[in-house]
Amino acid sequence: MIPRYTRPEMGRIWSEEHKIELWLRVEIAVAEAWAERGVVPAEALERIRRARCDLARMREIEAEVDHDVIAFIRATVESIGEDAGRYFHLGLTSSDVIDTALALQLVEASDLLLADLDALLAVVGEQAVRHRRTVMIGRTHGVHAEPITFGFKLAGWYAELQRQRERLLRAREEIRVGKISGAVGTHAHVPPEVEEAVLERLGLRVDPVSTQVVGRDRHATFLMTLAGIGSTLDRFATEIRHLQRTEVRELEEPFDPTNMGSSAMPHKRNPHESERMTGLARLLRSSVHAALENVVLWHERDISHSSVERVILPDACIVLDFMLASMMHIVRNWVVYPERMRKNLEATHGAIFSQRAMLALVQAGMDRQQAYRLIQRLAREAWERETSLRDLLHDEPTVRAYLSEEEIERIFDLEPFLRSVDVAFQRVGLPLEEPVEVGPS
Repeated sequence: MIPRYTRPEMGRIWSEEHKIELWLRVEIAVAEAWAERGVVPAEALERIRRARCDLARMREIEAEVDHDVIAFIRATVESIGEDAGRYFHLGLTSSDVIDTALALQLVEASDLLLADLDALLAVVGEQAVRHRRTVMIGRTHGVHAEPITFGFKLAGWYAELQRQRERLLRAREEIRVGKISGAVGTHAHVPPEVEEAVLERLGLRVDPVSTQVVGRDRHATFLMTLAGIGSTLDRFATEIRHLQRTEVRELEEPFDPTNMGSSAMPHKRNPHESERMTGLARLLRSSVHAALENVVLWHERDISHSSVERVILPDACIVLDFMLASMMHIVRNWVVYPERMRKNLEATHGAIFSQRAMLALVQAGMDRQQAYRLIQRLAREAWERETSLRDLLHDEPTVRAYLSEEEIERIFDLEPFLRSVDVAFQRVGLPLEEPVEVGPS
């Protein structure tokens, strides 16, 4: 991957060091809640608050006991002494620490992804406003349909990103849940009020009925949301790739003059960044299957989900973070070819105005099916013979029996296709003009 898209913040969130920091944070919050209830002495609490876990020592112990949380507890207790250590991890099971700390990680990752989405929204919005009146052809099935503007297309992207942002906020809330309920979740050794106090300290919600773990339906929902955002970016990338095709050439992703597109053909400028986006979206979507499998655990829990999550959760967050940064770079720096858009608009010699022609005849009194078949024939003739549909309409006696020259000319007016673009912009909260930069007076 290209170094300029490396995001150290997301990598830090999923580092082993940060995970242990969060495990300690959970353990300290538990000790503080117990201390408020007179269970943990003040001196022991102060030592626990100063606790440290030597990662190298933890790994050394883990190699012996084959249990990461036991290794963590032993390595940490070595830093605070056995007297205070008696109150460390009091009443807890491993998943109390693991799942609660994981929720903190996922919230942090969500906040970074939300910031990424906001940045991409801003860039897409800027380009939409810039190209609000840049006319191009709209396509369905890959075939020319009717005129739109490039800004209108981007306003659709903007609206989709807004929806994805709302989904990520909901997924963040869904995953912002911890549990301090002990083995199998019955609170036999740690009362519900301690759980509530701990999670309030950590900024998390209480899982109302946990087992030994937080239900993995939450994590599956989170990953489905990330994959959904990835699919949105894939849709954008696929559009860029189509518009960059040589035969179309209406848009081109950024290509630095020092770049090389092909080892054999010096002329190539390939949409490799957009293609990479499509590939990474496939990777994201593949994680959803594994996440859904993780929902199905035995009884009050097994740990078949654990090994999977150690891969798919960090990877999905890091991949989407990379994708959002990459798409922001593409959209901010792409090259738009308005002249080519205009030229392509004329490729069918006016056949794209067929609906307006048909409706004009219908409104003038012709039967709709008769009008459809007549315009269908003339539009096909215009396209295949490369002659103007306007001229064919003027020369067609059946058309002239219903429409005047002025009425035929109005059929080819672009304005009806553009006049409601501003409504779409207003609906998604985009301005209609670029902001004017005012210098010092």
